[in-house]
Order: sequence, then structure tokens, then C-alpha cells
Amino acid sequence: MTLPSPSPQAHALVTGASQGIGMAMARDLASMGHNLIIVARRENVLRDFAAELESAHGVDVEVFAADLSRHEDVDRLIVHMAEREISILINSAGIATFGPLIKQDWDHEMAQFNLNATAVFRLTRAVLDGMLERKSGAICNVGSAAGNVPIPNNATYVFTKAGVNAFTEALHYELKGTGVSCTLLAPGPVRDAVVPDAEKSIVDKVVPDFLWTTYESCSRETLEAMAKNQRRVVPGPLSKAMNAVSKIAPTGLLAPVIGKFYSKMGD
Repeated sequence: MTLPSPSPQAHALVTGASQGIGMAMARDLASMGHNLIIVARRENVLRDFAAELESAHGVDVEVFAADLSRHEDVDRLIVHMAEREISILINSAGIATFGPLIKQDWDHEMAQFNLNATAVFRLTRAVLDGMLERKSGAICNVGSAAGNVPIPNNATYVFTKAGVNAFTEALHYELKGTGVSCTLLAPGPVRDAVVPDAEKSIVDKVVPDFLWTTYESCSRETLEAMAKNQRRVVPGPLSKAMNAVSKIAPTGLLAPVIGKFYSKMGD
């Protein structure tokens, strides 16, 4: 199985396209000749990005400004999608919080759940009828290596990502033989290739540069995995190490250690 070929009537839809993994994947898909629908909250950023992609690659790029933590914005996007042929779906939008759940702003935690989990669930379902009818399509949901471990001080995030991980892998098996692929991207820490010293987080300072996965390399590895209909892709050495450790280390040992580290990120 390969990725669907670019065609004039089809679009690849990428959420979280204003930055990070989503932006990198949108750029790579445009370079492959795919028309795009790029989705994020910041319309001005999306419009600048769309102009860049159209100029560089000659593709059609639609801008859809939406806050996917809001059910009504997801409703609007699904209506928009129903009027188009979506050949590829990349669910990349997501946020995280750090610190004890009881100390977090509840509205923000609910928004995190709706964005990371509910929107992914709804948009994935929304593309399936058309893809299955055409016997062609590719879905990639961005989960996380963090979804493998019950991490204290990151509870809402790991709740959502554990769900995305399991949901996506279950669909991968359900869709075998249909012509539609479903791949889980489960990265660990990902960042820009170069981070100025003044902008480095505690994680940037602790983890050596050579272990990091860049957004660009993450995108390339993910698209290659999607083309092969892989069930899960874990890009980069640090992510692969985290994934391996999470499978063999006792939860009672691993969770408190990571949780203590994450508590510092919430300070």
C-alpha cells in the first residue's frame, strides 16, 4: 500500500498546521503535490503559510481557522469536509499541561481533552465513509510515547494520548484489506532543529541535542511509515528509547520517576 496519489479534486487535511509536526507534515505533503486544507486557530499564520506553499509548490491550499477544542468548530469543519474529497487526514493538533490535576484550570483541562481526544475521534470517523467508498485513503493520528505510561503531573494529557494510541491501532487492524490505512505517530520529545539558549526549556537543557527528533525528520519518517501502512511509528532515538523502556520497566518504578520530572515542568 502507498499513500494516495495527489489529484486535482482531492485534499490532504492537516490539523495543528500552524506549527510543529502539523506544519512540517503539511509542507512535505505540499512538496509531494497534494492540495491541502490546513487547520489551526491562528488564521493569519495559516494564510501566510498557505501563500508560501502555493507559491513554492503550485498546490491549492485552503485555510480553515478553527479551535478544535470547541465542539461547534469541529461541527463546522466536518460540514466543510463533507463537501470535499479528503484523501489524507493528519490529526496533529494537541496541547499539554503539567502539574497536579487538582491545581489545573478545569476549563483548560476540558479543552485539552476535547482537542486531543474528542476532535481526533470525530474527524477520523468523518473521513471514513468517503475513504472506504473509494477504497483509498490514509489517516495518521498523533498520539504520544507518553500515552504508554500513567505519568503523574501529566494526567489529562496521558489520558487523551493513551486513548488516541489504542484507538488508532485498533482502527489499523479494522481497516486491513479496505485500501484505507491508519497509522499512529507516537513521538517522544520533538522540537525545532535549533533552539536559542534563551528559549530552552528544562527538557532542552537536560537532553543532548543529538537525541532530539526535529519536526522535519518526524514528518519524513511518518510519511514513509504511512506509505508502508505501518501500525505505529516512533521517530527518533529518544522517542524509541522511551517507547522501549515503557514496555519493560515496572509502572510502579517508572511512573513516579517521570512524574517527579514533570512536576518541575509545571512550576
